[in-house]
Amino acid sequence: MENSKIIIGYFIYLPIVIILTIYVSKMLFKNGKLFMIDIFKGKEEIALATNKLFEIGFYLINIGFALYIMKIYYYSSQGIDYQILIEILSKKIGGFTIYLGIMLFLNLFLFFRGRRKSRQNLKPIVENQNKE
Repeated sequence: MENSKIIIGYFIYLPIVIILTIYVSKMLFKNGKLFMIDIFKGKEEIALATNKLFEIGFYLINIGFALYIMKIYYYSSQGIDYQILIEILSKKIGGFTIYLGIMLFLNLFLFFRGRRKSRQNLKPIVENQNKE
């Protein structure tokens, strides 16, 4: 009976973390296209390809981490009841959600950093054109 409750936990945990990852990824990279196009100075084809590669990497890292932390550890002579299972799931899903938020802000930081670097590289070109 104990294993069946843990398996129920897995069937609850997996869809939630996968749906969360997909949702965050879709929102981030849908809006990240504009940053990528700006970073690559309007070269839409390479910007979209790079954005797609970042999206795939985001999926791999986050779903991989979700699977890595999936195991439910609980050892007790009384066994696991549904209240304990829900509490364990809330910690796992809550922890993963915090991790996903950190990954979101890390990606936003990289987008803004790339945009800033891209704009810094434009200034010398403009200055050189004014000298001629």
